[in-house]
Amino acid sequence: MDTRIGFGWDSHTFKAGVPLRIGGMTLQHPEGLAGHSDGDVLLHAITDALLGSIAAGDIGTFFPPGDARWKDADSAIFLKLALEELKHAGYQIVNIDTTLILAAPKISPIAGEMRSRVAELLHVDMDQVSIKAKTPEGLGLDHVAQCHAIALVERALDDEDLKSMSAIVESQRQLEDVVDDLLSSVHGLPKKRVAPVYDTEDIT
Repeated sequence: MDTRIGFGWDSHTFKAGVPLRIGGMTLQHPEGLAGHSDGDVLLHAITDALLGSIAAGDIGTFFPPGDARWKDADSAIFLKLALEELKHAGYQIVNIDTTLILAAPKISPIAGEMRSRVAELLHVDMDQVSIKAKTPEGLGLDHVAQCHAIALVERALDDEDLKSMSAIVESQRQLEDVVDDLLSSVHGLPKKRVAPVYDTEDIT
């Protein structure tokens, strides 16, 4: 299976007077994150990780910070674009691993809810999304939120791929039958018998 890895990173300073948006959720906190859009550091990092996995540039390539259309925009829009690019390239998400770095608010009490929301936005199962949080001890970054994200993606199988795989499996079975016949004739070995899944005599 063809797999690729993408890495994303983002940071925003805290700013009074704006809502705090992280992971597609609005959190209760005196300050939000400054940014041209809604400043969702987690979704921005995941977006860059997905785009990076298929070498499609970064978030600024598609949504320049100087473009007025993206002023205060919901970062879910950026994530949706990354998913479309991923699909167009023929890949799908295996899993996402992220680490938030911020002094406050505490993420652990709401990590489960946040994972569920991000999984919903990514159209994947919750167990494919990991969200961890650390404090920036000793870094002098208490007024900044950062996020690191890694995305593992794999090439998606379409109907033609599935048909090809079925043909390969069938060819392999035929080859095994031929080898079995040869061994039986040369060495006088009994042919292998595949046991049925159920007893056919019990079928009524």
